[in-house]
Amino acid sequence: MTTETIKHHYWQGTFVDDEEAARRLAVLPAAVEAALATPLETETVLAACDALATALAEPGHPVRTRLIPHLPEDEADAVLTELAAFLARPQLSRKLRRELGDGAPQRLTRPDAKETVYEAWAPVGLIAHIAPGNAATVAPLSIVEGLLAGNVNVLKTSSADTLLAQHLLAELAALDPSGALAERVIVLRFSSSRQDWLQQMCAPADAVAVWGGEAAVEGVAAHVPPGCRLVEWGHKISFAYLTRDAWQDAATVAALAGDVCLLEQQACSSPQVVYLDTDDDKDVFAFAEHLAQALAAQPAAEQQPLSPGEEAELTTTELIARLEEHLGLTRVLAAPDGSWRVMADTRPALTASPLHRSVWVKPLPRTDLLRTLRPMRRYLQTAGIGGSRADVAELSRLALAAGATRVTPVGAMLASYAGEPHDGVYALQRYSRRVAVQADERFATTACLDDLVRTPDVPAPAGPLLDKAAVQVLNDAVAAQDAELYFRSGGTTGKPALSLFTYDDYDTQMHAAARGLIAAGYDPARDRTANLFYCGGMYGGFISFFSILERLGGVQLPMAAGADHRVTAETLVAHRADTLFGMPSYLWQLLHDQADLLRSYGGIRKIFYGGEHFTAEQRRTLTEDFGIEVVRSITYGSTDLGPLGYQCTESTGGVHHLHADLHTLEILDTDSDRPVEPGDTGRLVFTTHARRGQKLDRYVIGDLGRAVPGPCPCGNRSPRFELLGRGGDVMRVASYFLNYRRFLAIAGADCGYSGELQLILSRCDAREHLTVRVEHSATTGPDALRAAFLAGYEELRSAVDDRLLDLAVEQADLAGFVRTASTGKLRAVVDNRH
Repeated sequence: MTTETIKHHYWQGTFVDDEEAARRLAVLPAAVEAALATPLETETVLAACDALATALAEPGHPVRTRLIPHLPEDEADAVLTELAAFLARPQLSRKLRRELGDGAPQRLTRPDAKETVYEAWAPVGLIAHIAPGNAATVAPLSIVEGLLAGNVNVLKTSSADTLLAQHLLAELAALDPSGALAERVIVLRFSSSRQDWLQQMCAPADAVAVWGGEAAVEGVAAHVPPGCRLVEWGHKISFAYLTRDAWQDAATVAALAGDVCLLEQQACSSPQVVYLDTDDDKDVFAFAEHLAQALAAQPAAEQQPLSPGEEAELTTTELIARLEEHLGLTRVLAAPDGSWRVMADTRPALTASPLHRSVWVKPLPRTDLLRTLRPMRRYLQTAGIGGSRADVAELSRLALAAGATRVTPVGAMLASYAGEPHDGVYALQRYSRRVAVQADERFATTACLDDLVRTPDVPAPAGPLLDKAAVQVLNDAVAAQDAELYFRSGGTTGKPALSLFTYDDYDTQMHAAARGLIAAGYDPARDRTANLFYCGGMYGGFISFFSILERLGGVQLPMAAGADHRVTAETLVAHRADTLFGMPSYLWQLLHDQADLLRSYGGIRKIFYGGEHFTAEQRRTLTEDFGIEVVRSITYGSTDLGPLGYQCTESTGGVHHLHADLHTLEILDTDSDRPVEPGDTGRLVFTTHARRGQKLDRYVIGDLGRAVPGPCPCGNRSPRFELLGRGGDVMRVASYFLNYRRFLAIAGADCGYSGELQLILSRCDAREHLTVRVEHSATTGPDALRAAFLAGYEELRSAVDDRLLDLAVEQADLAGFVRTASTGKLRAVVDNRH
């Protein structure tokens, strides 16, 4: 097979040869335009990268096995481990947040909820990446950064490189069933002497990222068109700076030697010069001997043959330094086998090292640091500083002012962290544009502009179904760093359950819930809100809505649900609250207990409720008797999954839009794990995908619902669903299945009852007993309600007629209803049949 027919180029999902690559290069602009026509979902990139990281970390995995041949045998494990660490979801999520401030930075959202102005980080378009030939991981990871920013990417690797980048990115694309990643990745392997190809890949680019020295950058810059962003990742020089206490400390000297030897000084962050905070040449020569001893104690260098050019630079640098010893300017200490060398120099000017464990030692009083180093500011990168806490603080400022872009402790100069700036900039910001859309008052309830156009396209759910018990088992496997925030459920339908979050995940969810609240008609610029959710006992209601209002910048009275309704009502009046957040049970009690005061005040305009539902009759009462203009769900969610759905201004009853940027919704049959027919009622099953910590896939939350067909009049494209109660609302009583919501519907529609209603089940000697508890204030008496239930509910009537069930209706004060202690929620069904 000839060289020309070898398929060593990867082009949008296919390996091609030189001839085909040349043909496609000629029409590269058209391919880029086609790819950019559809936005790339951040979740698509994160999911594929995380799957690849998992494969690379597993010994013997087929993906890992296929990549090993493209790496030197002695480096394969280390390189694949490094790639796995970088590609894992936690690292990339953290990088996105650090560099672009959000886990989904390309969505057009309102940075200030009080204004209809939308901002996002948009891709620059096409990025041409010119990779170095001495770092196997740089090329593919640069492409991943380009993908995280949503770009189309064309990469040039050296003709001397292996096909690691091509095959690694092919494996990444294969893990994306949508094909979106493959469409945005092109990898070409050719020599820099092939200037026609270099020109063709750079000509349509919106940014060109190039690694290398000045000559390499200049060679590429000639092909960069006007207006194209040139991103230089050039060679840099790093240095260590030690105070007297530090250079006299053996541990610090040993750590410095480790920095010199790690990667044989091939990293830009490797120290090439060691500065001492002194102007005494004797200190320099004495320290050089200590450093030489520390270098001699380091593990031997890997036997990598040097190029003739590297050999010549090492020899020349050492020989000149030895000649200057006769002038009293230098002193050279070197290993007998030439594996390391320390060159003490009395002149402070920054001098590049020939590398390969070769290091300069120079004097530089801190008073001269800025003047000496600032002329070399374009080339400075890392300063490893050793000294006291006060020294580190002072010297860090001086080093940064001189041009260094990062400061580390000695011994950690080559260490890094996820999302760390590189050479003084964030890569993802260099690969993105900050864009803005100004809109008018028609968009007052639109929190994300993208919702009017499309629904996020994310990988389909897969795997087994999870129930609450399974989720509690998963809690034991959550890593310590991912369990930063603990919440407990209210325990309305059973034993309180524990939910774990990272703060980043919590922040993502609160921002999403805040956007949902805007869609529901909350106005952060005008509404004055009393947060009346329950607080305490690790319950998240009050805390979450405090966070949501904080992110919206809304006026908030953080009162929580208090037992003294008079004090609460007086506070609402005193501080002119016009919007109430809270549980329907509590708000219903508050409004009726303090009806005279709150009616005379007349200032309550909006109610946003959560955790339970107001019936149609209750909403009518709030509107007609109390003058409430808006009664709407604040969110639909759960303690463990967070916000799941939100209402818009066109939503009524239990209809919600899905938080499609956070979750995927399936509706499965109640008796089998298959999807229901469109519009049919089934179990709501959620998969969360925008979460770094606890990941919940195919979680059966316990609620019933149905998909709402057709577009929403509000224009939002997010899927809609209608809540139809909980699985626990359906009771098996006297061999019949009875639904709590049927009792609510009959009481409201047939008797005009708008109060709270509770079912209490018990067992008599011969049969079961069902008590329907209603409020004392009901205008319809118990006998009339009982008759309505029997007339309107055939299964209930049959159970009573067959003498299998006793039915009673009783009246009680609101305080007599059974509620959960932590949330104040009404327990719809109290089952005492034990």
